[in-house]
Amino acid sequence: MKIASWNVNSIRTRLEHVLDWLYTQSIDVLCLQETKVIDEDFPKASFEEEGYQVYVSGQKAYNGVALISRTTLSEVSSGFTPLLGPDLTQHYDQQKRLITGIISPGVRILNLYVPNGSEIDSDKYVYKLEWLELLHHYVEKLLSQDPQHLLICGDFNIALDDRDMHDPSKREAHIMSTDRERQALQKVLALGLEDVFRKFNSKSEQFSWWNYRAGSFQRNKGWRIDHHYLTPTLYEQATACTIDAAPRRLPKPSDHAPVVVEIDTQNL
Repeated sequence: MKIASWNVNSIRTRLEHVLDWLYTQSIDVLCLQETKVIDEDFPKASFEEEGYQVYVSGQKAYNGVALISRTTLSEVSSGFTPLLGPDLTQHYDQQKRLITGIISPGVRILNLYVPNGSEIDSDKYVYKLEWLELLHHYVEKLLSQDPQHLLICGDFNIALDDRDMHDPSKREAHIMSTDRERQALQKVLALGLEDVFRKFNSKSEQFSWWNYRAGSFQRNKGWRIDHHYLTPTLYEQATACTIDAAPRRLPKPSDHAPVVVEIDTQNL
């Protein structure tokens, strides 16, 4: 099974890029972030014509997540509310940042677009930390109710360690790399999840996002902020995890590259 995560920075702008990329890959589920479109305007037909099932949770101009699957997914839901209830989550689910579903043989995929945070100690930064705390409660309850095979992927807007930044020398002064953000994410991972990319790739200078400015991509001045985290059995069965930088070289690309994990599901 191959599952890909890709922040496309507007699905309507990048539709041909995504379709062309899927045509060359054997992807079972493509998890998209920052689709930037309401559900009614998502270009579902373009994917359905290629044999995909489409599940979306979007909003106009901002955020938005989607699952594009070769097979029908079960137990699909969006946002924190279906699991945690509206009293705790209603404010946070106004932004469409989470969608989940189960693919046979019983692998739950949780696709996230974690808030960026804007500036350290800003209201958006506080919101990011609160959102990650809510994610911790969500994943904790999800695993307590059904300790299934879980894959969490998406744009986390966090470089988990210094290898994930082209220049970590001033990381504590930079959004996406502060201790508080890393600790909030590590708290989620402590529930029993592993960074599968690091199972196969231990070196630095392997990035999934490059700023549009100052020739960052050409100079490989990037960050690895797009991740796949797996529960133990899935982690053991993973056979590869790669970043495909080819779409970032296209005209008018997303600033992110797709990240693909491959899992041997025969023994699940």
